[in-house]
Amino acid sequence: MTEDLSPAERYQASRTRAAELATALAPFREMYEFDLDPYQIEACEALEAGKGVLVAAPTGSGKTIVGEFAVHLALEQGRKCFYTTPIKALSNQKFADLVKRYGPDKVGLLTGDNSVNGDAPVVVMTTEVLRNMLYAGSQALRGLGYVVMDEVHYLSDRFRGAVWEEVIIHLPDSVTLVSLSATVSNAEEFGDWLDTVRGDTQVIVSEHRPVPLWQHVLAGRRMYDLFEEETDHGGRGAGRREVNPDLVRLVRMENQRAYNPRERRRGKMIREADRERERRQRSRIWTPARPEVIDRLDAEGLLPAITFIFSRAGCEAAVQQCLHAGLRLNDEGKRRLVREIVEERTSSIPGEDLHVLGYYEWLEGLERGIAAHHAGMLPTFKEVVEELFVRGLVKAVFATETLALGINMPARSVVLEKLVKWNGEQHADVTPGEYTQLTGRAGRRGIDVEGHAVVLWQRGMDPGALAGLAGTRTYPLRSSFRPSYNMAVNLVQQFGRHRSRELLETSFAQFQADRSVVGISRQVQRNEEGLEGYRESMTCHLGDFEEYARLRRELKDRETELAKQGASQRRAAAAASLEKLKPGDVIHVPTGKYAGLALVLDPGLPAGRTNGHGHRGLEYHDGPRPLVLTAERQVKRLAPIDFPVPVEAVERMRVPKSFNPRSPQSRRDLASALRTKAGHIVPERHRKGRSAAADDREIAHYRAELRAHPCHGCDEREDHARWAERYHRLQRDTRQLERRIEGRTNTIARTFDRIVALLTELDYLRGNEVTEHGRRLARLYGELDLLASECLRAGVWEGLNPAELAACVSALVYEARQADDAVAPKLPSGPAKTAMGEMVRIWGRLDALEEEFKINQAEGVGQREPDLGFAWAVYMWASGRTLDEVLREAEMPAGDFVRWCKQVIDVLGQIAAAAPRDGSSVARSARKAVEAVLRGVVAYSSVG
Repeated sequence: MTEDLSPAERYQASRTRAAELATALAPFREMYEFDLDPYQIEACEALEAGKGVLVAAPTGSGKTIVGEFAVHLALEQGRKCFYTTPIKALSNQKFADLVKRYGPDKVGLLTGDNSVNGDAPVVVMTTEVLRNMLYAGSQALRGLGYVVMDEVHYLSDRFRGAVWEEVIIHLPDSVTLVSLSATVSNAEEFGDWLDTVRGDTQVIVSEHRPVPLWQHVLAGRRMYDLFEEETDHGGRGAGRREVNPDLVRLVRMENQRAYNPRERRRGKMIREADRERERRQRSRIWTPARPEVIDRLDAEGLLPAITFIFSRAGCEAAVQQCLHAGLRLNDEGKRRLVREIVEERTSSIPGEDLHVLGYYEWLEGLERGIAAHHAGMLPTFKEVVEELFVRGLVKAVFATETLALGINMPARSVVLEKLVKWNGEQHADVTPGEYTQLTGRAGRRGIDVEGHAVVLWQRGMDPGALAGLAGTRTYPLRSSFRPSYNMAVNLVQQFGRHRSRELLETSFAQFQADRSVVGISRQVQRNEEGLEGYRESMTCHLGDFEEYARLRRELKDRETELAKQGASQRRAAAAASLEKLKPGDVIHVPTGKYAGLALVLDPGLPAGRTNGHGHRGLEYHDGPRPLVLTAERQVKRLAPIDFPVPVEAVERMRVPKSFNPRSPQSRRDLASALRTKAGHIVPERHRKGRSAAADDREIAHYRAELRAHPCHGCDEREDHARWAERYHRLQRDTRQLERRIEGRTNTIARTFDRIVALLTELDYLRGNEVTEHGRRLARLYGELDLLASECLRAGVWEGLNPAELAACVSALVYEARQADDAVAPKLPSGPAKTAMGEMVRIWGRLDALEEEFKINQAEGVGQREPDLGFAWAVYMWASGRTLDEVLREAEMPAGDFVRWCKQVIDVLGQIAAAAPRDGSSVARSARKAVEAVLRGVVAYSSVG
């Protein structure tokens, strides 16, 4: 090819090659067996040029390579690089990867649990650790050149997202920031904010999936392609993808097969299992069982697969179903290898604990190549599942959606059982962003030619809606940033109140709020121009038409008010008349579908009321609802709306005791008697009373003023009035927009002001000075930071032994998965119970203060009520009881138990550092409590 170039072109090409070889990127590229993608090269070149970068790319596309290049640059320049991740599991994984490449001397790890070589030039850490370093002014920040924020879209997380913004805002200007994100639809907006707070930042967005993704629906025995022609394989290609007409036709035919609702067998409803069996026999399609799905994927060469089930119990049940169905995905050689790896990784777990943890059932599943993966599992067990899956020794994993949050477990296929999940409050549809995140696991780079996303058919499925999910990449990044008490004292301590306020106004939350204000402000401008035009059009040469229009409006408002009062009075009179009815009264129903003669069978009075005759009948909360028999033989429960005017009994007749409203003959006989008894009675017409408006002084006053106004005699009065009405409506809309602008501007700073005011009231702050209490609060991080500080201040935990202190501290971290648990939790007796009671009382006082200072928990600010649900479990554990005893009493999965223990240990460590040194036993007790809790299953679980 070079022979075709001219000497000048060859010279230029050689110079270009030499320049490329002189860059830091050239040797870095040689470390990989594959060539880098264009977006990776673009990001690395921007980094080497000294720019910050935001890289947004699909899951599994290799964006971490950009983070690894930042590590490479830091080591080459003799500077430090901190690599931050949102969860400890990711930190451990990245630490292992970097140690493999650069050796243990150059790489460290800092998480809540582990501290390995923390002074190394490259340190992997959770984002919270870096935030705490920044507030503490740690010496470890010296020489820091690069910070990689992996999974930066965690910034949207409503519980922890604020930490990412705190780090981005407070990092020294000399640090280059590398932000790695999943594909988000507002990457440019996020990049603009980074550019504002961090300086020159290049945004690199890649929609390209390195492994094409095919979408399917598994229905009965057949796998249908979701799209007729996948021109862009799950990316944003130019071609429009049509839903597979075979799938649309099949679903339409299935929906047309009317399902007989009268399924009864000898008077009893058919059991659900029988119903499903009958449905399968009649139907061409059904929802395949879990073992069927795995068997089908195995037959088509689509394993390994991750099946997402939005329930921990569902994941465990799926494994058991596959075992009972006799599924075996591993041969004998792989079974032996699995057993060797599992026994090696679990060798530190005491034998008596293995049985408690369900080890042998778990191992049987692993040997067959089947496993569950969810937060309720022991962390060690989860790590083993991840390792075996990556090595191809586990081929079917049933997981909750937490697996989609960054753990490196790519598969050939991803299966979604349902498109509805429980979000903690209600069953909600999976969003396009969640669908993209879950299916993004399908397709292993360098292994698979293509990935597959399989959705199981469910009755009522809409292929068009599924196609919308699969084809949309709407996953906007929304800030969850809110100031906290700890943040406030740390900011004031470092920067003073005024500068702190300015810093908070640079948050992404405020940036997004201000941007939304721009559009509203433009609308206000346009409205004001429109108002000016309307004002000109309604100008009257005889006088002030704006004043005349106001009088007309006030007259109309008064007339409307009186009309409403009249309607309300008529409804009340009608309800009162209905309450006087009793069985046997013959009435005329004035309006509605059942207007005409009717016999009252039951008065249907409101709850707790009688009609003076002892009759209550059925009780209703929305007013009397009499049950009547009409002259046309219908028995109906009438509503207040059927009686716009009062009703009176025109006659009485006896209702036979033998009357059965369900018997046509019985209804016919009584209706005939009703017509004979009262058919000749003509109902009295309801006379309308005199209108209240006729005698109202205000209305008379407005009418007199209108007649006396100069504009009343204008020939174009009604024309002016139409323009005045438009002016009024537009003015009202404009004021609403202005209120919205006012509500969104400086929202973060206003919240900060309220927090500072409350902290000043409690003597944590005095102007720009942070008091001794404030310095203690600055060391306490967590959702209930202020409550923990107030407990230390009041000496609530003085004199408690380590197990009692652990029980009290658990209330600061634990949150039950089912918030509305009606059963009172079991608590340790004695001093611990007294201390917990005092904690709840202090929280009540803080809650009242927050209400007074308008600090709203619904907005993510403030102190939730302490949850005592984990106190007994951690008390038993810290007291030395066995794992079997604790888990049996706590009725809690081992993984949850370990995770909550780790969080208790974390807060105990903070309390040990923050507690008073002189004359206080709390710091010593907290350190002993850490030792008491950090044992056995908690100690040998490296991930929490």
